[in-house]
Amino acid sequence: MATKKVIAICQSGGEFVTNKDGSLSYNGGEAYAIDVDQQTQLSDFKVEVAEMFNCSTDTMSIKYFLPGNKKTLITISKDKDLKRMVKFLGDSDTVDIFIMTEEAVPRNQSIMPARFRLVPGCSELQCGHQGLCSHHFSDESPEFLARWSSRTTVSEAVVPAVAPEDAVVTMAHAIDKVDMDMANYTHSDNAVIISNDDKHQKAAQQWENTITGVDQRFNSFNEFREALHKYSIAHGFAYKYKKNDSHRVTVKCKSQGCPWRIYASRLSTTQLICIKKMHSTHTCEGAIVKAGYRATRGWVGTIIKEKLKVSPNYKPKDIADDIKREYGIQLNYSQAWRAKEIAREQLQGSYKEAYSQLPFFCEKIKETNPGSFATFETKEDSSFHRLFISFHATISGFQQGCRALLFLDSTPLNSKYQGMLLTATAADGDDGVFPVAFAVVDAENEENWSWFLVELKSAVSTARPITFIADFQKGLKKSLTEIFDNGFHGYCLHYLTEKLNKDLKGQFSHEARRFMINDFYAAAYASRLEIFQRCTENIKGISPEAFNWVIQSEPDHWSNAFFGGARYNHMTSNFGQLFYNWVSEANDLPITQMVDVLRGKIMELIYSRRLDSSQWLTKLTPSKEEKLQKDTSTARSLQVLLSHGSTFEVRGESIDIVDIDHWDCSCKEWQLSGLPCCHAIAVFDWIGRSPYDYCSRYFTVESYRLAYAESIQPVPNVDRPVKMESAAQVGIIVTPPPTKRPPGRPKMKQAGSIETIKRQLQCSKCKGLGHNKKTCKDF
Repeated sequence: MATKKVIAICQSGGEFVTNKDGSLSYNGGEAYAIDVDQQTQLSDFKVEVAEMFNCSTDTMSIKYFLPGNKKTLITISKDKDLKRMVKFLGDSDTVDIFIMTEEAVPRNQSIMPARFRLVPGCSELQCGHQGLCSHHFSDESPEFLARWSSRTTVSEAVVPAVAPEDAVVTMAHAIDKVDMDMANYTHSDNAVIISNDDKHQKAAQQWENTITGVDQRFNSFNEFREALHKYSIAHGFAYKYKKNDSHRVTVKCKSQGCPWRIYASRLSTTQLICIKKMHSTHTCEGAIVKAGYRATRGWVGTIIKEKLKVSPNYKPKDIADDIKREYGIQLNYSQAWRAKEIAREQLQGSYKEAYSQLPFFCEKIKETNPGSFATFETKEDSSFHRLFISFHATISGFQQGCRALLFLDSTPLNSKYQGMLLTATAADGDDGVFPVAFAVVDAENEENWSWFLVELKSAVSTARPITFIADFQKGLKKSLTEIFDNGFHGYCLHYLTEKLNKDLKGQFSHEARRFMINDFYAAAYASRLEIFQRCTENIKGISPEAFNWVIQSEPDHWSNAFFGGARYNHMTSNFGQLFYNWVSEANDLPITQMVDVLRGKIMELIYSRRLDSSQWLTKLTPSKEEKLQKDTSTARSLQVLLSHGSTFEVRGESIDIVDIDHWDCSCKEWQLSGLPCCHAIAVFDWIGRSPYDYCSRYFTVESYRLAYAESIQPVPNVDRPVKMESAAQVGIIVTPPPTKRPPGRPKMKQAGSIETIKRQLQCSKCKGLGHNKKTCKDF
């Protein structure tokens, strides 16, 4: 059978436009056709595309639309993605592929205005783009001015619309005043120093013609003020406003007696701003003054905004180095960090406004994804309190295809207003993370956990008794008992071990503590009472106090020998590490955008796993099929004896009793894992039955596909909500919470086990703990 081929229409150099219905259209650019089949390697495909568009494979991003869905772009990052695309296209003969490049701005070039775009594949010697590429003009060339001076577009930085009359404006008209005489200038952390050395000519080259003279027009006064700001930086002088209102602006040089002056006002019958008068000569030697002056963090933010858009992980140290090299501005770390925050807010939107959009956002989620839960609460002062999100697709997937097992955990948010993310994740049939619900709350406490569990119960609404793996502190023990009265609460071993270490701190040597923790874990995994007792006796041999702690810590909530729920050998609540990785990528975004990023991640997860499972040919999911085959191999060496009815005796390294009618084995592995143990498989082989008939239904491929049967739909206009009925009009106002990000580096959630134990100091003289021989008081 011939391999199916698809014609890939590769497009580059254009841009995406959002339509009214939220779908995307690609306009402009160039297009080439390439044949693609199941044997095509991504590396070869990239090389061919790079040759066509004259771009680099290292900065290339390849995307395509889901069939029938022009709202979702899928990224091709590995060979499997390319093959999946070809297979998923079905009978289609062509597919639109979009090639995007993220070329970093060279450090020795000036930053081009947003309207100037480098056209992929454009050569300066052979350019057919009618002079639209950046290499045809320098910013100060006559051709550049002829095309753009009459409609100068400046940065999107937010500048006050009206400044007070007689306000002195240096390069930082939003910061403190500064004396132009460097001899009298004292540097502080709040000052941004700009040196006017000859080697730092980028600002002059780029901005010396942002003001060209009389009759130059601007779209707004803000645009004029920003152009004036850059012009003064390029020419090295400070200025002050004489008149500054919504109708006219008069500015003069700050230097006493200097005649430089400019006057702009609104052009009659239009909204345009026009320069009416300008005296362009300085007598104060402003253009050659060897002095330092200052710039605002907002100004620095506008400079780095485009680069931050391409490189979200742009570090403050790199920002400071680049600004110093390219503009001669000396920034310290905190100034660069704050400038990055301003640039990020310009790109992503206001954190404050995001809270006011919550009513609209929640309604949009429920409108585009019927059956979903999106609720929020505010405090008495209308400040944000908490937000709960659960999509219909994940609710249905949990009910139809997942075990009645939920992991509850939390992770801190590092956005401007902090907060915590509470999560409820399940495990699919292949032991993959399946997000069910999450909530953004102002703090992790008993009240918020209780509220989250009430909302969660309303969402999942199942009659099955649910087993929870969670911490036993912060009110979770009490809340779970009251809200899910027919459920089971398995204590997370991670938090339990953490408490054991804390309560017994300083009493044991490093080696003794390590043995004790190992025995504690063995007691938790013990499937039978005698094994549990043996492990706890080992702990007692190390310390009677530790033994008492273990016995009093309610083993019926954490040891397999006593636990009544079904944990399927999952012992810790940090099962959803994949979900927490998503959060770490988005937790510095405004709240609505962060939630939408998580929605997009879950949407892609559902789609990719649904597609992967469509190729599975086994009855069980891959990981469970592998385990069953491994136990089947072990079962061949076991001897089976019939005891009575459905009860059998199986002999190997030990003697175990198997009851096939009750799905029970004395080793307890069958009950704990949901898959037949090697003893039970030996019995099935002996009596001629299939072990697949005795596996939990949640491990079948059929159940796995049911879990991912529903899709999450995109939520349009998250960044720019449609102006419908405002929240204020319907009586709902949401303001940011009073909590703000504290100083210092944010703390990250620790992943992995707590088994790593810090070594205790032990004195080599008295053998005591907590000190060394130099500080020993006994000798």
